[in-house]
Amino acid sequence: MKRTAVAVSAVVLLLPLTACGGDAEAGDGSTVTVTVGYQSKTINTVTAGTLLRSLGYFEKQLNSLGDGVTYKVVWQDYATGAPITAQMTAGKIDIGSMGDFPLLINAARGKQLGRPTHLVSVTGYNLRGGLNTIVTAPDSQLTSLKDLKGRKVSTSVGSAADGTLVRALQRAGIDPDKGIEKLNQQPAVGASALAAGSADALSQFVAWPGLLAHQGKAKALYDGAQLNLPTFHGVTVREDFAKERPTVLEAFLKAQAQATDYLNDRPVTAAEKVAGVTGLPAEVVYLYNGAHGISTFDPALKPRLVSALKQDVSVLKSAKLTGDVDVDSFVDDQYLKRALGRTYAERLAARPPAAASEVWPKGSAQTRTFKSPAELLRHVSAHRDTVRAAYVPDATTGTLWFADKAVWVADGETLLPFVASATAQAYVDGHRGASVVTYAEALERAS
Repeated sequence: MKRTAVAVSAVVLLLPLTACGGDAEAGDGSTVTVTVGYQSKTINTVTAGTLLRSLGYFEKQLNSLGDGVTYKVVWQDYATGAPITAQMTAGKIDIGSMGDFPLLINAARGKQLGRPTHLVSVTGYNLRGGLNTIVTAPDSQLTSLKDLKGRKVSTSVGSAADGTLVRALQRAGIDPDKGIEKLNQQPAVGASALAAGSADALSQFVAWPGLLAHQGKAKALYDGAQLNLPTFHGVTVREDFAKERPTVLEAFLKAQAQATDYLNDRPVTAAEKVAGVTGLPAEVVYLYNGAHGISTFDPALKPRLVSALKQDVSVLKSAKLTGDVDVDSFVDDQYLKRALGRTYAERLAARPPAAASEVWPKGSAQTRTFKSPAELLRHVSAHRDTVRAAYVPDATTGTLWFADKAVWVADGETLLPFVASATAQAYVDGHRGASVVTYAEALERAS
């Protein structure tokens, strides 16, 4: 009996172990585990996370490989990109999605710890930086960035939103290290701190600013699109995994492209689906992921986004979060090109849709677009009981915002919406006769 047990143990030890992500399974070598790290509530990444998972496209792509291997996909959900990077450098996550600044930290940590990673695709982007917003309490007396001097500001250090905060403060003439008291907090903690009054402002990424504004718990102080610098989220992969399992990575990227097409073809349905999984209001999801939302979804690694990533390095270096990062060696589009074939060039050349005003009627699976904010206001005024949500683009940045949360300016017969009061006031100061009006007054003027 003892000899049999020893013999069985010896056989087991000789059998090959085939797995990824550190979740190895012993057996006949026919099972591979792929571990994907994602951020369910960072809805700019849904095509590589929440939506992709709910649609099951990755699993379907793996099953269609026909290589005789059984694939097991493990999805791990996190609030920010930092823990995904930690798990990747420990060899426990194979593929992850995160924002541009965390991507650079991912590249730096991977190289430093001998677990190099590569950026292989983009999830969602905004060419002006509108994915990040600085908000303050609804009754706050703060009206501009200059008012933040000496104040407590919550953000997640090393995140894309932190990068927006640093750059915005610098442009306002405030030292981002000494001019404010920066609170390094997770988004949910920062939101609570803002509500409790222990933080004067909150700088965060999608979907927190829109969520808090929708709930009446915050108002926008600064629209990240004022920086006019692209911001995006993307997919990173461990180099060793990509080399060992290129067909698996390509299957993921094909699935991501499918999820992207699903979102772009059915934006309302996709918003409802993501809302159902995350618990976020569908109206907030649509603000970012809708047909004319703040985020544009396209997996292509556009040169303008790569160029922006290179500009981000200096911000992280000044904060002593990384040293130099070789962005050119970090970006690797070979797998995406193979996955998408000749359609890759088309996606590379695609541009964001033009800004537009939209109304989401109650009970409808489609929205209505309007040529101008004033037309939208007239519609809302006449259909107040049937409007689920109304969205308007900022008059200067194009950032979409909730019509009832926007700051409205009347300039003669023209009605203009702005995300933040500072940009609205700047317009008023430059246009004689223009004035800030309430949303109710804007509706009345339009009707």
